Amino acid sequence: MTIRVIIVDDQAMVRAGFAALLSAQSDIDVVGEAPDGKQGVDVSRSTHPDVVLMDVRMPEMDGLEAARRILDPPAGVVHRPKVLMLTTFDVDDYVYEALRAGASGFLLKDAPPADLISAVRVVAAGEALLAPSVTRRLIADFARQRPAPRKNLATRRSGLTPRETEVLELIARGLSNQEIAESLVLAEQTVKTHIGRVLAKLGLRDRAQAVIFAYESGLVTPGQ
Repeated sequence: MTIRVIIVDDQAMVRAGFAALLSAQSDIDVVGEAPDGKQGVDVSRSTHPDVVLMDVRMPEMDGLEAARRILDPPAGVVHRPKVLMLTTFDVDDYVYEALRAGASGFLLKDAPPADLISAVRVVAAGEALLAPSVTRRLIADFARQRPAPRKNLATRRSGLTPRETEVLELIARGLSNQEIAESLVLAEQTVKTHIGRVLAKLGLRDRAQAVIFAYESGLVTPGQ
């Protein structure tokens, strides 16, 4: 199946470069581009992409607000693509908020070409793109600035089994599926099953939101 992608970035050279790279892949089709968030929302609504590559900082409307509008559309708009944030810095205030809004992850603009291609495929498949090392720094840095754990989230978490709670905690600590499997002495497929159940029970879209939920519910605290 061909992955439909749009690129939203205020730099024409970036858009052109990404478009050329992605269009060269047999399973990826670039169906639109936009120079700012406002136009990005419009292009997304008209082209129905599978993945939106969204720059964080843009004029007219930044990537965060555009991501919110795409991921939480008004009544009557049913299409919700995956949003992959593009940023120049690996720690960015906007990125944390974008993840809370439902973005599937983020990618550095200077990442190797192979990483960009892989990221589009990973996000299109429904996975979150949060490298373990980045997860540990990014989420911990911003969770440190958050208010006290929200009781309603802690109550939702109580519906998890002890094993599911363990898996959620390890996701939040930045472990990959393979590392979680090794830590808990489980098969990797079993870990994937547990993660699926955690997401379903908590009403979360993907791994990115699971990480944020773990911090905001108090399961994991920065520096712990």
